[in-house]
Amino acid sequence: MAAQEPSPPSSLEGNKPGFPKKILANNLEDKHLCNSCQKILRRPLQAQCGHRFCSFCFNKTVSSGPQKCSACIKEDLFEEPTSILKQGGAFPDNAARREVEALAAVCPNEGCTWTGTIKEFEASHEGNCDFMIILCPSCKELMRANEQERHNERECPERTLNCKYCKEPFLLKNIKAHDEICPKYPMICEGCAKKKIPREKYVDHIKFCSKFKAPCRFHVVGCDTSVSRHFCHYLLSSEKTKVAELSRRCQELELKVNTFENIVCVLNREMERSCTTMEAYNRQHRLDQDKIEILNNKVRQLERTVSLRDLSIVEMEGKMREMSAATYDGIFVWKISDFTKKRQDAVAGRAPAMFSPAFYTSKYGYKMCLRIYLNGDGTGRGSHLSLFFVVMRGHSDALLKWPFNQKVTLMLLDQNNREHIIDAFRPDISSSSFQRPVSDMNIASGCPLFCPLSKLDSKNSYIRDDTIFIKAIVDLTGL
Repeated sequence: MAAQEPSPPSSLEGNKPGFPKKILANNLEDKHLCNSCQKILRRPLQAQCGHRFCSFCFNKTVSSGPQKCSACIKEDLFEEPTSILKQGGAFPDNAARREVEALAAVCPNEGCTWTGTIKEFEASHEGNCDFMIILCPSCKELMRANEQERHNERECPERTLNCKYCKEPFLLKNIKAHDEICPKYPMICEGCAKKKIPREKYVDHIKFCSKFKAPCRFHVVGCDTSVSRHFCHYLLSSEKTKVAELSRRCQELELKVNTFENIVCVLNREMERSCTTMEAYNRQHRLDQDKIEILNNKVRQLERTVSLRDLSIVEMEGKMREMSAATYDGIFVWKISDFTKKRQDAVAGRAPAMFSPAFYTSKYGYKMCLRIYLNGDGTGRGSHLSLFFVVMRGHSDALLKWPFNQKVTLMLLDQNNREHIIDAFRPDISSSSFQRPVSDMNIASGCPLFCPLSKLDSKNSYIRDDTIFIKAIVDLTGL
């Protein structure tokens, strides 16, 4: 039976990490968490290693190139190439997505009583909640979304008002400063007590106001009378005495100014010498900085070269392991050791699926591998061991006949060679699983009910030394 093909992306395809855990109304299960952001899955993708990620988190992780799956490393399940995350190396997990979107949800914002499903939360409530806390762009104060209009109109200390006199806009905090310069602000004449004189006309008013009192024009030499029309009869003798005193003080100040000018000239010369020395130091510093930057660039270039070589070595080692495990006659025996631990990881959802190394029908033939679910998949989840056959993209695909139409036999070997568990199928040539691959591998197809788990739980001859053997035989007739 062919595994279900993923549905196309929806119009709500997100560019956000997972949903916060506190929106969940019921208990949280680990299988609903993204292995990157550790939040509830949003648009889940399943990598080749079986771990799930939010679409946003996966694309962010591989945006800078292939990365090792941190979950595989943490669970000690790292295996190349399946544990390498890269662009195009994951498929939409629509079953997990439907399961997550159907979970009961509540709004995390305090005071909001909204309830529904996660799908409804994302479609209509997320980002639109009246109780959502937002930031005022002017005063940076936090408030609820439903309080924003009142805040902008009545409470924000940074809000803009229009002057009731000149109609010009100003900030609320500058109201006093504006009143002191507003050209239309109403003034009161201190002479005639006339009110509401615009500031721009106040000077003209007091020039001609007969009651306005101003200081005498001789106030600088001692007259302290304020008059409307006044002629100062201050004694000329007093004026002469003060003028003489002022002249004496001016001469003293001139002597002091000359002394200070000489001091300033000396200081200026010292400053010029200091500036010249400082400029020389600065030039040398810039040269040293340029040399340091050149050396840093060389170090970074060498580090990149070493990293690229390390990556090439890792890829070559992976290819060598794949070549050493590969067969070229359509017959492949897959040894799965540490069966108990891997079965427990599958039950816990940490590593539900495993891929075998690649094998071939001939040196230039079809490239294939097996995919096994130790706790079942689809209709066999929790009750059967599920085994699938996968057609992979090979170097000689352009020379082969498509769709793939060879009979496939899958076996769980009895290690006493008595009663093997066998299932076989002829490919459905209309299925995309058997067309020429356009990515690294096609969708798996095979037997979700391959072997009841009850056969493996009791004493049996299929598991020995915590190891099982899976055998695949591809009929080469017609090739």
